[in-house]
Amino acid sequence: MTTLPLFPLPAVLFPGGEIALRIFEPRYLDMIRDCARDGRGFGICLMLESDDGRAPASPAAIGTLARIVDFNVLEDGLLGILARGEARFRASATHVRSDGLIHADVDMLEPDPVLPVPPEFGLLATILSRYHERAGATFAQHEQSRYDESAWVGFRLAEAFPLSVSERQLLLQTADPLDRLSHLMQWLPRFQDA
Repeated sequence: MTTLPLFPLPAVLFPGGEIALRIFEPRYLDMIRDCARDGRGFGICLMLESDDGRAPASPAAIGTLARIVDFNVLEDGLLGILARGEARFRASATHVRSDGLIHADVDMLEPDPVLPVPPEFGLLATILSRYHERAGATFAQHEQSRYDESAWVGFRLAEAFPLSVSERQLLLQTADPLDRLSHLMQWLPRFQDA
């Protein structure tokens, strides 16, 4: 078990994915400084609304370890960072520091097994490949062999499809990459008419 500072967001980060963040609150500026100085990661997790709407929102139990890959100064003068998702974790307890920064005791989850995309999900790999072709240069660098990895295809489609944050969280929490592809295949008809 390890302790991670958390950056709760109304978004989901997947392993291998990237997220651009605008940092302005002092507690997160301090967190980013400490992570950059020590070469440590931080946790990104979906902020869940309370059932009754009165209690404060809380972070989802399953999140993703993120590492800073780039810094920049945004047009408004604020700090911008680019973070890359590495591995999923499960938080067992959270602690709020005096500055409001949430820390969590986490267990890192096993990486998804490397499984080929089964023929019944081949359409998903084809859709992702075509999406990346249309998206241009940033996606052109992916090796063709990645399109035959179930976990990678599932995570990249979870980023690309217009899903709700709760659907993205469900896909992040899904431990079996073939189950993740099955969810995406079931939802596919929704996007074909869009």
